[in-house]
Amino acid sequence: MVLRLSKLFLRTLREDPADAEVASHRLLVRAGYIRRAAPGIYTWLPLGLSVLRKVEQVIREEMTAIGAQEVHFPALLPKEPYEATNRWTEYGEGIFRLKDRKGNDYLLAPTHEEMFTLLVKDLYSSYKDLPLSIYQIQNKYRDEARPRAGLLRGREFIMKDSYSFDVDDAGLDASYAAHRSAYLKIFERLGLDVIPVAATAGAMGGSKSEEFLHPTEIGEDTFVRSAGGYAANVEAVTTVVPADIDFSNAPAAEVRDTPDTPTIETLVDAANVLVPRTDADGGGPWTAADTLKNVVLAVTLPTGERQLVVIGLPGDRGVDLKRVEANIGSFLPIAGEITLEAANDDDLKKQPLIVKGYLGPGMSLDAPLLGTEGAAKMLYLVDPRVVSGSAWVTGANEAGKHVFGLVAGRDFGWDGVIECTDVRAGDEAPDGSGPLETARGIEMGHIFQLGRKYAAALDLKVLDQNGKQVVVTMGSYGVGVTRAVAALAESNHDDKGLVWPRAVAPADVHVVAVGRGEEIFAAAEKLSLELEAAGLDVIYDDRPKVSPGVKFGDAELVGVPTILAVGRGLVDGVVEIKDRRSGNAENVAVDKAVDYVVNAVRNS
Repeated sequence: MVLRLSKLFLRTLREDPADAEVASHRLLVRAGYIRRAAPGIYTWLPLGLSVLRKVEQVIREEMTAIGAQEVHFPALLPKEPYEATNRWTEYGEGIFRLKDRKGNDYLLAPTHEEMFTLLVKDLYSSYKDLPLSIYQIQNKYRDEARPRAGLLRGREFIMKDSYSFDVDDAGLDASYAAHRSAYLKIFERLGLDVIPVAATAGAMGGSKSEEFLHPTEIGEDTFVRSAGGYAANVEAVTTVVPADIDFSNAPAAEVRDTPDTPTIETLVDAANVLVPRTDADGGGPWTAADTLKNVVLAVTLPTGERQLVVIGLPGDRGVDLKRVEANIGSFLPIAGEITLEAANDDDLKKQPLIVKGYLGPGMSLDAPLLGTEGAAKMLYLVDPRVVSGSAWVTGANEAGKHVFGLVAGRDFGWDGVIECTDVRAGDEAPDGSGPLETARGIEMGHIFQLGRKYAAALDLKVLDQNGKQVVVTMGSYGVGVTRAVAALAESNHDDKGLVWPRAVAPADVHVVAVGRGEEIFAAAEKLSLELEAAGLDVIYDDRPKVSPGVKFGDAELVGVPTILAVGRGLVDGVVEIKDRRSGNAENVAVDKAVDYVVNAVRNS
């Protein structure tokens, strides 16, 4: 195929779009691959669609290789299946809801677990039908509060989602392993570096989950890894928990006046003046790690109800809201997607016993946090480092006062233990494989062992070998297709423009006719047709009144792997062939040019 720029629906831009925050967004718009239709919603132009379809083709081939079969669901879905699994409520404000003219409720699908489950229920009823893996490549919709970074976080996006259906857990393990292997092959073929990391299942549920993260500084996900091979999203990291401490001989807690100490820093300074401690005392001067700070968070449930939760953690650590959000679900009265933020002044006014800057545990094993008549007792959760017998300096629930030597398990209790603090470089890996280092990445894929959550909710059962009905066990496996295009652009560009890997480039070679002579355009046309006949996709810049500088600038911006320039060298019987990635250029005889490019394509 030859795409002639004189006819191609393409306009490149010299300036960056005003709303572009990252390189992929900036360059995909400037090079004419996408155009913004609305915040988080993009129109795909011919070159963009070409790249997108090549990504999809790689995915389809690897899905076929593991025996998965393609289906296609509508994006507009009825409410009832999502109501049966409670996700109509659980999604909260995260989905687009609408009504038809008769008042019936619908949604634009954020994901399709329910529809896949119901389809299999409709058609299959015996263990002989399983195992089964089916998938689709389909548009998804999420009502992102803050769409950003172009295709990386949008309101409309394309995903490949597949689902496995098995009779038992052993079958699920095999299906999960097959998908995991396919994902690694997909990303390898795309030329996209990914790291599989342990992850939390979140609202999806299930017993096992992994993310495939593409390491990049612009990534929204933080992950950790160790030299010994441990890798996990920070939300899935577990703390190395200290041993419980014998508190039988611990001195009684003592409340002291600590005026003007509402922060950890001021409290530590005061403690070292009021209760000086030396190395001989067994601890040395007081530090933030000796304090227990109590952070009040506001959780907005899918129902819209706002609930306060207090997190107790060592004062030298910060609360990681993403980790709290990923792990707090089991402590809440309702499942689903939540929003989490620091409690504001209005929240605190509803709990009159909260003394800002001096909040501590309830000092009662039976009432972890204080309540008062007309105000509900708040949930009190602690970091895993708050172990039985550990002694703390913390708020005394009275302005200007702190309590010293408050012993966990003796003087105060808690409602639960939660992974909640920031994970730092140098923390020990939970598997003992060494200290952790932190990095950022873009989530390219996510796989889950869903188990029987959705099958049970929608009554998907089959007859087993003994003629007994059993609930089917499921796996869910997603790849961000449009996100893959963005990640490839993000990791394959230079200061001149995009530099596509050959596997996804919109063409194999970009032919540029440089000059005004008819013989130059005739030679460029002939070479383009010969390259096409050799099985290559060609972009041919045949624009007659465009300067060489603009043509070369566009070729470098568009980012096809090989640029073939026909210009003044034609009088000497040569053309220039340039490798876009390395920048190396070579003069090649005209009659050898096609073979040169074909070999470059085959060997790359």
